[in-house]
Amino acid sequence: MKSLQRSSLMRDNPGPATFLNDDSLRRNLRGLAVGITLFVVLGTVTAVWANPLFVRMTPVGPWEFVATVLTAFLGGVTAAMWVPQCNLRASGTGGLASFLGIACPTCNKVLMLVFGGPALLAWFDPLRPWLATAGLFIMGIAALTTWRRFRAVRTGNRNVQGPRGLDRGDVK
Repeated sequence: MKSLQRSSLMRDNPGPATFLNDDSLRRNLRGLAVGITLFVVLGTVTAVWANPLFVRMTPVGPWEFVATVLTAFLGGVTAAMWVPQCNLRASGTGGLASFLGIACPTCNKVLMLVFGGPALLAWFDPLRPWLATAGLFIMGIAALTTWRRFRAVRTGNRNVQGPRGLDRGDVK
Protein backbone atom coordinates (compact mmCIF):
# COMPACT_ATOMS: atom_id res chain seq x y z
CA MET A 1 0.00 0.00 0.00
CA LYS A 2 2.84 2.40 0.86
CA SER A 3 4.57 1.76 -2.46
CA LEU A 4 1.32 2.55 -4.28
CA GLN A 5 0.97 5.82 -2.35
CA ARG A 6 4.61 6.67 -2.93
CA SER A 7 4.36 6.06 -6.70
CA SER A 8 1.20 8.18 -6.98
CA LEU A 9 2.90 10.96 -5.04
CA MET A 10 5.87 10.83 -7.39
CA ARG A 11 3.62 11.17 -10.42
CA ASP A 12 1.70 14.10 -8.91
CA ASN A 13 4.77 15.92 -7.65
CA PRO A 14 7.77 15.43 -9.93
CA GLY A 15 11.06 15.61 -8.14
CA PRO A 16 14.43 17.01 -9.10
CA ALA A 17 15.20 13.97 -11.26
CA THR A 18 12.38 14.91 -13.64
CA PHE A 19 13.64 18.48 -13.79
CA LEU A 20 17.14 17.31 -14.64
CA ASN A 21 15.83 15.12 -17.46
CA ASP A 22 13.76 17.96 -18.91
CA ASP A 23 15.67 19.71 -21.68
CA SER A 24 13.50 22.83 -21.86
CA LEU A 25 16.18 25.09 -20.37
CA ARG A 26 18.75 23.84 -22.88
CA ARG A 27 16.26 24.28 -25.73
CA ASN A 28 15.34 27.79 -24.62
CA LEU A 29 18.98 28.80 -24.32
CA ARG A 30 19.71 27.34 -27.76
CA GLY A 31 16.78 29.25 -29.28
CA LEU A 32 17.83 32.47 -27.55
CA ALA A 33 21.44 32.07 -28.71
CA VAL A 34 20.39 31.37 -32.31
CA GLY A 35 17.93 34.28 -32.32
CA ILE A 36 20.41 36.80 -30.92
CA THR A 37 23.21 35.58 -33.19
CA LEU A 38 20.96 35.69 -36.24
CA PHE A 39 19.80 39.21 -35.33
CA VAL A 40 23.35 40.53 -34.87
CA VAL A 41 24.79 38.83 -37.97
CA LEU A 42 21.85 39.58 -40.27
CA GLY A 43 21.59 43.18 -39.12
CA THR A 44 25.32 43.75 -39.47
CA VAL A 45 25.77 42.05 -42.86
CA THR A 46 22.73 43.78 -44.36
CA ALA A 47 23.85 47.07 -42.74
CA VAL A 48 20.46 47.74 -41.21
CA TRP A 49 22.41 49.74 -38.62
CA ALA A 50 25.60 51.69 -39.16
CA ASN A 51 28.68 49.55 -38.60
CA PRO A 52 32.34 49.69 -39.63
CA LEU A 53 32.22 46.35 -41.49
CA PHE A 54 29.55 47.02 -44.14
CA VAL A 55 28.32 50.19 -45.81
CA ARG A 56 24.84 50.37 -47.26
CA MET A 57 24.35 52.18 -50.57
CA THR A 58 20.55 52.57 -50.31
CA PRO A 59 18.66 54.02 -47.32
CA VAL A 60 17.18 51.64 -44.75
CA GLY A 61 13.41 51.53 -44.63
CA PRO A 62 11.50 50.98 -41.37
CA TRP A 63 10.20 47.61 -42.56
CA GLU A 64 13.76 46.26 -42.91
CA PHE A 65 14.46 46.47 -39.19
CA VAL A 66 11.13 44.79 -38.41
CA ALA A 67 11.89 42.04 -40.95
CA THR A 68 15.31 41.54 -39.31
CA VAL A 69 13.72 41.15 -35.87
CA LEU A 70 11.05 38.74 -37.15
CA THR A 71 13.60 36.66 -39.07
CA ALA A 72 15.76 36.32 -35.96
CA PHE A 73 12.73 35.50 -33.80
CA LEU A 74 11.42 32.79 -36.13
CA GLY A 75 14.91 31.32 -36.53
CA GLY A 76 15.31 31.19 -32.75
CA VAL A 77 11.89 29.58 -32.24
CA THR A 78 12.63 26.96 -34.87
CA ALA A 79 16.03 26.20 -33.30
CA ALA A 80 14.51 25.92 -29.82
CA MET A 81 11.89 23.37 -30.85
CA TRP A 82 13.95 21.39 -33.34
CA VAL A 83 13.75 17.60 -33.06
CA PRO A 84 15.47 15.07 -35.35
CA GLN A 85 12.21 14.51 -37.26
CA CYS A 86 12.23 18.14 -38.43
CA ASN A 87 13.60 19.34 -41.73
CA LEU A 88 15.27 22.76 -41.64
CA ARG A 89 15.18 23.23 -45.42
CA ALA A 90 12.02 25.39 -45.36
CA SER A 91 13.34 27.60 -42.58
CA GLY A 92 16.64 28.03 -44.42
CA THR A 93 14.85 28.89 -47.67
CA GLY A 94 12.70 31.44 -45.87
CA GLY A 95 15.77 32.89 -44.17
CA LEU A 96 17.56 33.24 -47.50
CA ALA A 97 14.56 34.97 -49.08
CA SER A 98 14.26 37.26 -46.07
CA PHE A 99 17.98 38.05 -46.24
CA LEU A 100 17.74 38.95 -49.94
CA GLY A 101 14.71 41.10 -49.18
CA ILE A 102 16.43 42.96 -46.34
CA ALA A 103 19.85 43.36 -47.95
CA CYS A 104 20.88 46.36 -49.98
CA PRO A 105 20.31 45.46 -53.65
CA THR A 106 23.30 47.35 -54.99
CA CYS A 107 25.62 45.94 -52.30
CA ASN A 108 24.97 42.33 -53.32
CA LYS A 109 27.83 41.55 -55.70
CA VAL A 110 26.21 38.45 -57.18
CA LEU A 111 22.99 40.28 -58.03
CA MET A 112 25.00 43.23 -59.33
CA LEU A 113 26.96 40.99 -61.72
CA VAL A 114 23.88 39.16 -62.95
CA PHE A 115 21.48 42.10 -63.40
CA GLY A 116 23.54 45.30 -63.28
CA GLY A 117 22.93 48.38 -61.13
CA PRO A 118 20.14 50.13 -63.04
CA ALA A 119 18.10 46.94 -63.40
CA LEU A 120 18.49 46.16 -59.70
CA LEU A 121 17.20 49.56 -58.65
CA ALA A 122 14.42 49.60 -61.24
CA TRP A 123 13.14 46.03 -60.96
CA PHE A 124 14.48 44.27 -57.88
CA ASP A 125 14.34 47.09 -55.31
CA PRO A 126 10.52 47.47 -55.44
CA LEU A 127 10.14 43.70 -54.96
CA ARG A 128 12.35 43.48 -51.86
CA PRO A 129 9.57 44.03 -49.27
CA TRP A 130 7.53 41.29 -50.92
CA LEU A 131 10.52 38.95 -50.99
CA ALA A 132 11.17 39.56 -47.29
CA THR A 133 7.47 38.99 -46.52
CA ALA A 134 7.47 35.73 -48.48
CA GLY A 135 10.59 34.62 -46.60
CA LEU A 136 8.97 35.42 -43.25
CA PHE A 137 5.84 33.54 -44.30
CA ILE A 138 7.90 30.47 -45.24
CA MET A 139 9.82 30.68 -41.95
CA GLY A 140 6.51 30.98 -40.07
CA ILE A 141 5.19 27.81 -41.71
CA ALA A 142 8.48 26.06 -40.90
CA ALA A 143 8.24 27.17 -37.25
CA LEU A 144 4.63 25.96 -37.06
CA THR A 145 5.57 22.59 -38.56
CA THR A 146 8.51 22.30 -36.17
CA TRP A 147 6.22 23.10 -33.24
CA ARG A 148 3.74 20.42 -34.31
CA ARG A 149 6.47 17.81 -34.64
CA PHE A 150 7.99 18.88 -31.32
CA ARG A 151 4.61 18.42 -29.62
CA ALA A 152 4.15 15.05 -31.31
CA VAL A 153 7.53 13.83 -30.08
CA ARG A 154 6.79 15.08 -26.55
CA THR A 155 3.35 13.46 -26.38
CA GLY A 156 4.27 10.28 -28.25
CA ASN A 157 1.71 10.94 -31.02
CA ARG A 158 2.71 9.02 -34.14
CA ASN A 159 0.20 10.60 -36.56
CA VAL A 160 1.64 14.00 -37.37
CA GLN A 161 0.65 15.88 -40.47
CA GLY A 162 3.58 17.22 -42.45
CA PRO A 163 3.70 20.58 -44.22
CA ARG A 164 1.94 19.18 -47.29
CA GLY A 165 -0.64 17.19 -45.31
CA LEU A 166 1.37 13.97 -45.59
CA ASP A 167 1.15 11.55 -42.71
CA ARG A 168 4.38 11.50 -40.74
CA GLY A 169 4.20 8.03 -39.24
CA ASP A 170 7.98 8.00 -38.86
CA VAL A 171 7.84 10.38 -35.88
CA LYS A 172 9.09 8.49 -32.86
